[in-house]
Amino acid sequence: MGKVFLVGAGPGDPDLLTIKGLKAIQQSDVILYDRLVNREILEYAKSNTKFLYCGKDPNRHSLPQSETNKTMVALAKKDHTITRLKGGDPFVFGRGGEEAEVLAQNNIDFEIVPGITSGIAAPAYAGIPVTHRDYSSSVAFVTAVTKDDIEENIHWEHLAQGPETLCVYMGVRKLSYISQMLINNGRAADTPVALVRLGTTSQQETVVGTLDNIVTKAQGIQNPAMIIVGEVVNLRDKISWFKEMSLAKNIPSVTLN
Repeated sequence: MGKVFLVGAGPGDPDLLTIKGLKAIQQSDVILYDRLVNREILEYAKSNTKFLYCGKDPNRHSLPQSETNKTMVALAKKDHTITRLKGGDPFVFGRGGEEAEVLAQNNIDFEIVPGITSGIAAPAYAGIPVTHRDYSSSVAFVTAVTKDDIEENIHWEHLAQGPETLCVYMGVRKLSYISQMLINNGRAADTPVALVRLGTTSQQETVVGTLDNIVTKAQGIQNPAMIIVGEVVNLRDKISWFKEMSLAKNIPSVTLN
């Protein structure tokens, strides 16, 4: 039997790949990677490494999840060392838990290599801490893609009146709905909101507004983007730093498709 490393590639900046993730890539002979993985990271692989693209586009998957699972198992049974390379962290909306279950069911040896999730990194690069002693002692990572049987009002009431900071993944297309549901369920309409597109890359864009005007202000912003809701967004005016540093360092553009 071979072995599978479920590796988080981080949020976009290749320098944010962990050392353990780098070691996994360097020893693997097959790498299965997703759309949001920075291609520069693939250059750390051995010259004879085989690459398989797994897609994970918001509209379609180049390789269905079930096929990805089967491919990992089949390759491992042929004694390959495999890195399953996923954007961000494999266990934060990355379906890494599902893949680990399949590997365990097939008695495949595997390791989980956490990565820096965009819910922390994108706000940080935009000058927004997700927690702050004076503004937020709680944060929730939320996906806008929910199960069909979820009770929406209860779900949004919990989010509106619970965590002080919300980091919403995969929510750009539902921005109007998200904003309205939070307001309807008790979050103040003037609550600060930020959208950070392509966070941690030289193409990063940040738009700031409030729940009642962010839809208008964020017109034109497309995925991948992180939505941050909460008073911590106001700190951006004080500690925004990445734009100046990226220009000074002349960080190269990253290609995500």
